[in-house]
Amino acid sequence: MASETGKQVVTRFAPSPTGFLHIGGARTALFNWLYARHHRGRALLRIEDTDRKRSTQDAIDKIIEGLDWLGLDYDEPPLFQSDRAARHAEVANQLLEAGHAYKCYATPEDLEAMRAEQRANKQPMRYDRRWRDRDESEAPKGAPYVIRLKVPTEGETVIEDEVQGKVTVQNAEIDDYVLLRADGTPTYMLAVVVDDHDMGVTHIIRGDDHLNNAFRQLPVIRAMDAIEGGWPDPVYAHVPLIHGADGAKLSKRHGAVGVEAYRDEEGVLPEALFNYLLRLGWGHGDREEITREEAIELFDLDGVGKSPSRFDIKKLQNLNGHYIREADDARLAALVAEKLGGHAHQQLLTEAMPVLKPRAKSVDELAEGAAFLFKQRPLEMTEKAAGLLDDEARVRLAGLSERLAQENNWTLEALEATTKSYAEQLELGLGKLAQPMRAALTGTTTSPGIFDVLVLLGKEESLARIDAQASPAGKE
Repeated sequence: MASETGKQVVTRFAPSPTGFLHIGGARTALFNWLYARHHRGRALLRIEDTDRKRSTQDAIDKIIEGLDWLGLDYDEPPLFQSDRAARHAEVANQLLEAGHAYKCYATPEDLEAMRAEQRANKQPMRYDRRWRDRDESEAPKGAPYVIRLKVPTEGETVIEDEVQGKVTVQNAEIDDYVLLRADGTPTYMLAVVVDDHDMGVTHIIRGDDHLNNAFRQLPVIRAMDAIEGGWPDPVYAHVPLIHGADGAKLSKRHGAVGVEAYRDEEGVLPEALFNYLLRLGWGHGDREEITREEAIELFDLDGVGKSPSRFDIKKLQNLNGHYIREADDARLAALVAEKLGGHAHQQLLTEAMPVLKPRAKSVDELAEGAAFLFKQRPLEMTEKAAGLLDDEARVRLAGLSERLAQENNWTLEALEATTKSYAEQLELGLGKLAQPMRAALTGTTTSPGIFDVLVLLGKEESLARIDAQASPAGKE
């Protein structure tokens, strides 16, 4: 589908691989991907790895793995910004030759003295354009120089942002920033503009902390359009940042960790995180649970709010519980088997999922709930479980074992009937019998329904566990 400019929509996600794919980055990636898919356009990925000291292969791998886990696919292989330095320099020199940029010979000492004077006079800290109109012959022969953009000093620049609305900046407030360093390497501001143009990006959707960058990048775009044509302004959409539940800037204490941590440490399913990120700053009526297909159909920029959204780990966990209840049992069993350190018990785990899922909000909770199935005898008891197994309880367990041993129909209904009958004989409420049973069968005081536990463990293992805790005195 064509954009407002008549071109096919092309979006890009452009992370810097200096760390993990955090929640804010993942949401930016999601919004770009959904916008492209909604408009039947193209979604592209660019790795902005020009900071060679801080960029790592491990970070690149984790970013790509995180995007893949979320189900965000791209229409071309990733573009690596570091491979394109020659192209960036080519554009800088085009701007220089056309008079839209100039050589600046200011030394580091010159610039520090300039800043010191600005600080003393309480002036804005920006380059004073001292080489903008000077002749190169005034510079020492062979002196190093940077190439700076010649930003218009009159008038204003207006952006009709798809999220922020109309934003205006006076051109005099934008400094003549460096395009090409003295060593010939491009700056971020130049590289981003060139790459967006060469990739055919039509819509730039990113955090509103980049809004100021848009006003610095547009002069490059417009200068190149004047030089060779075919450099249209992109459509901008600057999305408010994510805050913690307390309204403060999102940090690690709020849960600002890598996407892989939500998968590996929090036990979150990708569809749950996808849905949660979608609802962080975008809405469609009062809908909370939205499938991937619905998101593609519904997503557009007019649904993005202007206020910062708040990250709430409890809401994510609750949503994750919903998706766990909806998930395929065999799929969950494979995830839990991995958590428990192997794949040998997937069939039993699959059978257990219907009774484990209703209470769980994470894969980790599923694993904790399923752990009793694979415990070795003698079971290790929690302190609370051991407290339930007093002498009287052990005698009752022995009597129960005798009755269950005679049960040939090892089903929920039959086991419940036998156990209730025995509890009535003892003139006890079922709970008085069920809690010691749970302790003997699982080593804990929490588990699925006690008759589900018996069925899942099977007759032989159930009786062996009960007998291990039963008192011989009860078998008279």
